[in-house]
Amino acid sequence: MLERPAPTTVPDGPGVYIFRDGFGRPLYVGKAKSLRKRTSNYFARDLQPRTRSMVDLATDLEWIVTDSEIAALMLEYSLVQEHQPHFNVRLKDDKSFPYLAITRNDDWPKATVMRGNKRKGVEYFGPYAKAYSIRQTLDGLLRTFPIRTCTDAKFRRHEVSGRPCLLFHIEKCSGPCVGEVTTEQYTAHVDGLASFLSGNSDVLIDDVDSAMQEAAAKQEFEQAARLRDKASAMRLALERQELVTDTGENLDVVAFDEDDLEFVLVVLHIRNGRVTGRKTTVVDRVEDITPEEFAGRMLGQLYGMEQPPREVLVSTVPDDINLWNDWLTYRRGGPVSLRVPMRGSRRSIMDTARANATEEFNRHRLKRHSDHNARAKALRSLQDVLELPVSPLRIECYDISTIQGKYTVASMVVFEDALPKKNQYRRFKIKTIDGQDDFAAMEEVIRRRFGAYLAERELPADEQGRFSYPPSLVVIDGGKGQLGRAVKVLEEFGLDVPVVGLAKRLEEVFVPQRSDPIIIDRGEESLYLLQRVRDEAHRFAITYHRQLRDRSMVDSILDDVDGVGPGRKKALIKQFGSVKKMRAATHSELAEVIPDRVATELYSALHGGQPIR
Repeated sequence: MLERPAPTTVPDGPGVYIFRDGFGRPLYVGKAKSLRKRTSNYFARDLQPRTRSMVDLATDLEWIVTDSEIAALMLEYSLVQEHQPHFNVRLKDDKSFPYLAITRNDDWPKATVMRGNKRKGVEYFGPYAKAYSIRQTLDGLLRTFPIRTCTDAKFRRHEVSGRPCLLFHIEKCSGPCVGEVTTEQYTAHVDGLASFLSGNSDVLIDDVDSAMQEAAAKQEFEQAARLRDKASAMRLALERQELVTDTGENLDVVAFDEDDLEFVLVVLHIRNGRVTGRKTTVVDRVEDITPEEFAGRMLGQLYGMEQPPREVLVSTVPDDINLWNDWLTYRRGGPVSLRVPMRGSRRSIMDTARANATEEFNRHRLKRHSDHNARAKALRSLQDVLELPVSPLRIECYDISTIQGKYTVASMVVFEDALPKKNQYRRFKIKTIDGQDDFAAMEEVIRRRFGAYLAERELPADEQGRFSYPPSLVVIDGGKGQLGRAVKVLEEFGLDVPVVGLAKRLEEVFVPQRSDPIIIDRGEESLYLLQRVRDEAHRFAITYHRQLRDRSMVDSILDDVDGVGPGRKKALIKQFGSVKKMRAATHSELAEVIPDRVATELYSALHGGQPIR
């Protein structure tokens, strides 16, 4: 239980405070103008339920003093991004937002769809609402700006063969792989596409129209027709970018809708008067904050990594508008206008953004009502049924997969807040067991996982990995035998982590020091949660087992084919992935990856000596 620090020990100045749980994991990170006044509020009697829950879980409170509120804001942002505390309101990972990207760092840049963290040397446009919107826009522009869209592997294959792909023949690629375009010409195509996507479309269309008129005057009608088609394609792509201002300003519009559990945030990126990007995300209301506080938090996270434009419109005045104005000015390196529009065209744009947020929230509510309530109910039910000391916010489930002792593997899946946390899944290839021994295999996996946890726990905080956080509950897909091995390892390590085993009958749950299983009623939400967790662990283990088995089959066949060495084997596996897909491939498809003679040998081996089709 966290004890209130003596007020005189807490600095009365700006800084950041961190609540941690018993394992040292940050539960909440906040900033304050006065650390002493802000932290004292958490020890009042009339706390909101979510805040009370956080304080009850906390065992330590620490703070970092800064020299200004801006410095505190910057530190809070970096700590939230690094640790992603459970009780902080935060934007979801940008991987959900697709961008149109141009890989400027390539010798021959390509246009492609990208998600996730932004990479150095890549120019991004968007984000777009859907990936197909990017492909639709790009497809209409490739005749005007014919740059490549192929993968690097495909580019190299055509470069080696000296034959261009279909896109070259239909004039949607200028053929850099076969030397059909000079570096200067190709760079002009890339720059033209980037300029168009940045909003400078009217100038480019005017240039193409002028060139078309000039070609027609010279009676170069074929060239004039090509230019006419290019201008039409550009206008069609432009129609998909909604015109919202006539004066060509650059601004962002930030609006949101809310209820007691969540916010829906909508951000419109407007460049040169047109909507060039749209971002919509649902944010859990895991802390008790007002709309004004939420508006400020989102400004901090939206522009923590991106430079804001000269003007930012918001639907609600942030809690400390002067602080956030200073933050945006700092991030841009110049003045930024932050305000709520009250009249004119700016008000109309904001009304559109608000309507988008409300519409998105209404769609989300239809899916959320049962889902959100069921998750909370399932966690409470599981805590009650298993008599756990705290709610199982992080569940780890382990499963073994093998066939007669061959290719034995294990899976570890992670559920946080009753939702799968796929970026923290782990798979294990069993190293110490010969033959089939599921009990010993489970013991090895638990020993490796929690041995890694103990090792990482001793490292500095910035060097710790994802094994450094212990679960609230360990679920073993198996009966008493596998459960006993897991308990044995945890006791050896001196770890007090709740662990249960699932019998074949899902409603039977085995717990340590109890001979009879706990029987969960069929109507309990906790039963559905355990079913989802076990099914996911089983799926993940089976998938890995099949990959190893298929890879072994591939190796056995490829090793018998003359001319297939480690490099070609790797290329074939990367391209086809399995023997089944190689067998379904034609001879010409195999020859795109390996030389023609070797492809003939491989085709014969795959089809039992049958002639090439």
